[in-house]
Order: sequence, then C-alpha cells, then structure tokens
Amino acid sequence: MPRTRSISRSPSYRRRYSPSPVAQRQSRRSKRDRSRSPYSNSRSRQRSRSGTPRRRRNRSPVLRRRRSRSPTPRRHKRQRSKSTSLSPLPKSHSPSLASNERKIAIEKLRKEEEERKRRQQEAELKLLEEETAKRMEEAIRKKVEERLSSEEVKLEIQRRIEGGLKKLFDDVEAQLEKEKEAALIEARQKEEQARKEREELDKMLEENWRRVEESQRREALEQQRKEEERYRELELIQRQKEEATRRKKLEEEEEHANQMKLMGKNKSRPKLPSGNGL
Repeated sequence: MPRTRSISRSPSYRRRYSPSPVAQRQSRRSKRDRSRSPYSNSRSRQRSRSGTPRRRRNRSPVLRRRRSRSPTPRRHKRQRSKSTSLSPLPKSHSPSLASNERKIAIEKLRKEEEERKRRQQEAELKLLEEETAKRMEEAIRKKVEERLSSEEVKLEIQRRIEGGLKKLFDDVEAQLEKEKEAALIEARQKEEQARKEREELDKMLEENWRRVEESQRREALEQQRKEEERYRELELIQRQKEEATRRKKLEEEEEHANQMKLMGKNKSRPKLPSGNGL
C-alpha cells in the first residue's frame, strides 16, 4: 500500500501551535500509524465500544488544544480513513508486522529527537560558554584598565620596575664577579699546569743531557781505552823492534868478533906448502 504523509504545516503554524516538539512528533506518529494500518477504523470502533483507552494516545492538553484549533488534520484524517477503508486489504502485511514497523519507526524518531536535542543543548552550551568567556574577558580588561590608570598602581609599577632594575644590576654584577673569580681560578690552574709542564720538560731535558753526557763519557772512555791499547801495542812493537835490532847488533858484533878471531888464528898458523894443500 503506498505510504502517504500528513499535510505539511507551515513554520508559522508550528511556531504558534507546537510549543513542544515531542508532543508534535507524537501527534504525527499517531496519525501516520493510523493511516498505515487498514484496520484503523475498525479497531478504533472496537476500542470505542469496549471503552478501553487507546494504546499510544497522548493526553497532553497542548495536543488536545492544537487539534481542536486546527480542523485541517481532522479533514485529512477523515479522507485518509475513507481511502483506507475503500482500499483492498494487503496480503503481505499483518498487524504484528505493522506493529513492529511502528515500534521501529517510533524508536528511530525518538533517537533522532534525542540526538537533535543533544546537539541543540551542546550548541547552546557552547554559545553560552563563548558569551560568558567574552563577558569575563571584557570585564577583566576593563578592571585591568581601571587599575592601571590609577596613581597607586602606577607608583607600584614604577617601584617594581626600579626594584627589578636594581635586582637585574645586582644579578649582573654578581654574575660578573663569579665569572671574574672563575677566570682567575682558571688562570691559576693554567699557570700551575704550565709550571708542571715546564718542570716535566726540564726534567726530561736534564735526563736527556745526562744520558748524552753519560754516553759521551762512555764513548770517551772507550776511545781512551782503545787508544791506550793501541799505544801499548805500538810500544810492544817498538820494544820488539828495538830488541830485534839489539839482538841483530849483538849477533853482528859476535860474528865480527868471531871473524876477527878466525883471522888471528890464520895469521899465527904457519903456511903449508901448496902441494900439501892439494
């Protein structure tokens, strides 16, 4: 069965006769539910005969007052009920399915309404917070301007500026003194380090000179020893030469003496005849 919606209301009508959106939504739900079901007329007649109250009837005085003032929904209701009574009954839909659909639609509308209310409340709260913050900022600014324009605050500001400058100068002077002391300590440390390095260098040089002198002394002693050995060798060679010369001279003298002796003997011995000599 095609679904038909109720007659659209103008914004002025909603603003005038719907102070509560919840009541308006419930009214639209009840009309839509009645228009969907083909058994709406018969079921309403049965309920009226039995005297039992309707299931989802809204007894709000606002809705009763709105319905009484607007005849258009009633005419539409009568037209819809007439059309539904003349239309054939569908075979695919049952009352239980229609009830479930109504429940789902009602739940969906309820959630949408709650979400809309929540968003509206959040927007209103945000606007309220922004407005409050602006007002507080403006009030604080005015208060600060009033306080700053007073002579007492000006004197206090001047006093704090002078105190801050004095403190700044004192801090700078103390910092310079600390830096000066640190520089002196560093200079002393550097001087002490340089002195130690010089002492170590002097010790190293002295040790090197001592080693050089020791080496030179050892070399000189070795050279002297070698020269003495060579001198002794030369003396030995000279003595050997002299001894050889002396022995040679003695041998020559002895040989000469022997020759002289032989010559003396030859002179004293008589001459033998030549024949005897042969």
